[in-house]
Amino acid sequence: MTKESTYNYIEDFLNEIQSKGRYAVTLDELKNNFKSSEKAILQNIFRIKSKNKLAQVRKEFYVIVSPQYSKRGMIPPTLFIGDLMQFLKRDYYVGLLSASAMHGAGHQQPMQFQVMTKKPPLRSIKNKKLNIHFFVKSKWQKEEIIQKKTETGYINVSSPALTAFDLVHYNKKIGGLNRIIPILEDLVESINSSDLNKTAIGQKAPELQRLGYLLEQLGNEQLASVLYKRIKIKSLREIPISLAHKNREGELNNKWKVILNSDLDF
Repeated sequence: MTKESTYNYIEDFLNEIQSKGRYAVTLDELKNNFKSSEKAILQNIFRIKSKNKLAQVRKEFYVIVSPQYSKRGMIPPTLFIGDLMQFLKRDYYVGLLSASAMHGAGHQQPMQFQVMTKKPPLRSIKNKKLNIHFFVKSKWQKEEIIQKKTETGYINVSSPALTAFDLVHYNKKIGGLNRIIPILEDLVESINSSDLNKTAIGQKAPELQRLGYLLEQLGNEQLASVLYKRIKIKSLREIPISLAHKNREGELNNKWKVILNSDLDF
């Protein structure tokens, strides 16, 4: 098979994949479908990439760039994140600000696509076309993950309740409490008491204290009371509301045992 025919066949193969609702392909898949040398296939991949019809996300993992995204040269991560994580053989869920946006919380799409996975940590993907950051989490329950439908199928996304806990726990890494407060305010509309109570089972006391205090300040007494019932019988230690500030001094909220060491915008 000549290089030119390989090129044409690969383009046809990519079109066929896309017609079936897939936007991802691996080098192994191409090698298994074409009896050409790896060098010839890579050369033709380069030619297709130069036409903005294909983009490399990870080594040996590519995405098909449909015409509406050709100017940008990349498709949205929601269209390939499931295939990418399957390729990497990693359990995952879309979380934090990205999950919040998918739940309708927040007024704009975050610049960074945020994904939770387990150890060992994954190197983030950041270039002119793509910004995917992988956060590490030791464990989560299947019941806390929901399936969100996209053009290419379903992807794993944290439930609104789990998203709320994650936003508080990782707030220092995603812009601080004042960035997440307006997002939490929108997100609470999608959280029900039962799901929050189930998710709270796997959370440590500081997460319950911080989220409970924030929910109460946002005026959602019902959800705050769910968390307070879980901690009121415990002997709580006093904790700072913000870990992003070195200062650990401030007014103490006696109910939640949180030290208000940061000015919060409610």
